[in-house]
Amino acid sequence: MRIGQGFDVHAFTDGDSVTLGGVTITHTQALLAHSDGDVLLHALMDALLGALALGDIGQHFPDSDPRFAGADSRQLLREVATLIEQHGYRLANADMTIVAEQPKIVPHSNAMREHIATDLGVPTCVVSIKATTSEKLGFVGRGEGIAALASVLLEPNGRTNCA
Repeated sequence: MRIGQGFDVHAFTDGDSVTLGGVTITHTQALLAHSDGDVLLHALMDALLGALALGDIGQHFPDSDPRFAGADSRQLLREVATLIEQHGYRLANADMTIVAEQPKIVPHSNAMREHIATDLGVPTCVVSIKATTSEKLGFVGRGEGIAALASVLLEPNGRTNCA
């Protein structure tokens, strides 16, 4: 078994929606990022890559590379899923937390879970998404951005290929 954890944060900027867990949510602002700014998927990808000691998403999809400008984080997640498979593992469990004052997450969390499960080729029951606020403290509490945390457990798929 391999355990990984990830964290990501993005600041708000002008816009009318945010993308979280592959779901576009109408909001009074957008998230500032080189890609689509999906802070939840970025934290998840870091956790998955970290569990296999493969670095982080910045190493695989650098923001200095114009190919990733405006990138769909779901497509990047599918590429990470391929790496996991190639290294002989599969997702056993993912537990994620979105830290935001706004927008409300709960109405969208099941759709997020379904997107993530589909992209990783696992049942939805192994994907957990929770939401919390920071009780008006810090940059999240002041409404300056959104943060996300992810923890994952990977299990061998019978074809372990650790370099």
